[in-house]
Amino acid sequence: MSEPVFALFAGGGTGGHTYPAVAVAQELVQRGHPRESLRFVGGRRGIEGRVVSEAGFEIDLFAGRGLQRRITLANVSAILGAASAFVHAWLLVRRYRPRVVIGFGGYASLPCVVAARARRVPTLVHEQDAAPGLANRIGVRLGARAAVSLPGTPLRNATLTGNPVRAAIASLVRRPASDPALVAVYGGAQGARTINSAAIDCYDRWRSRSDFTVHHVCGPRNEHDCAARLADQRKPDDSLVYELVPYEEHMPDLLARATLAVCRAGAGTIAELTVAGVPAVLVPLPGSPSDHQMRNAQTLERAGSGVVIPDAECDAAKLDGVVTSLLADPGRLERMGVAAKSLGRADAAARVADLVEECARG
Repeated sequence: MSEPVFALFAGGGTGGHTYPAVAVAQELVQRGHPRESLRFVGGRRGIEGRVVSEAGFEIDLFAGRGLQRRITLANVSAILGAASAFVHAWLLVRRYRPRVVIGFGGYASLPCVVAARARRVPTLVHEQDAAPGLANRIGVRLGARAAVSLPGTPLRNATLTGNPVRAAIASLVRRPASDPALVAVYGGAQGARTINSAAIDCYDRWRSRSDFTVHHVCGPRNEHDCAARLADQRKPDDSLVYELVPYEEHMPDLLARATLAVCRAGAGTIAELTVAGVPAVLVPLPGSPSDHQMRNAQTLERAGSGVVIPDAECDAAKLDGVVTSLLADPGRLERMGVAAKSLGRADAAARVADLVEECARG
């Protein structure tokens, strides 16, 4: 049998579930917990296998996939895979004997949380979105403590910690561009077709503008189409500086300089916007589980830090109107930035680590 570990981190599938868990683990290492005493459990189909290993932690991976939200044959194998994951989770919790298990949502989270509660291991779940996922809702019903990223998240007796972000984001100093302003357009690692289309369709409306520039991160899979559409519109005497890139390797620098962001509303994006204090036009991904992106965006809009454009309404006319109106009101942009900052928690990793250590003490 293996030596007992201090903490078992469970979850993944997407960066929104994975990166916060890694940030908390790194915080615990800084507090003196041996790296080998912190282990991860994830799914083979997600990014966690690569991300966690690159961060220097050990990870066990489950086979299988999550259920699709419609009746399909794929769900038959998914159910079988889920049953296997629960057995695997039980064996891992028994093998590692962790002092605490932390669920971050995603495919591997629920089996480990259930196994921990069944074995009476102290358990904590962290919810990144305003609308809690199924794994975390069940975990709380089974007695797990809850940490949440946004105010008003409906999990019983939750502690508001914020959503952990990488150190480069937590420590950045904002120096928003002015004269010209900078509009940052992006849609996550793979891009967002609706945002891409609306932004490029705005080019004709903006070609004579010199009071702002556009930095558009379109996503690798959309680069060819976006570049072709943009090239078709460019004219030699255009004033607008419009930069199109497939991927942004220096996101902290972009957030530090952006006057306004146009983006989706995933948990990681929301965390970075609020920690950095960036005003945003938010276009939530339609059909996200529990409509969590819309809930995230509405939380920022209620706080006064964002303007929401539903995906179905996001075209050139709408985007042009909102962006032009905001850029014409520097005072409002400043207030939006302050409101965003009020929601952000640069010390979120430390706050969650505090709860991890508290849970481990019993």
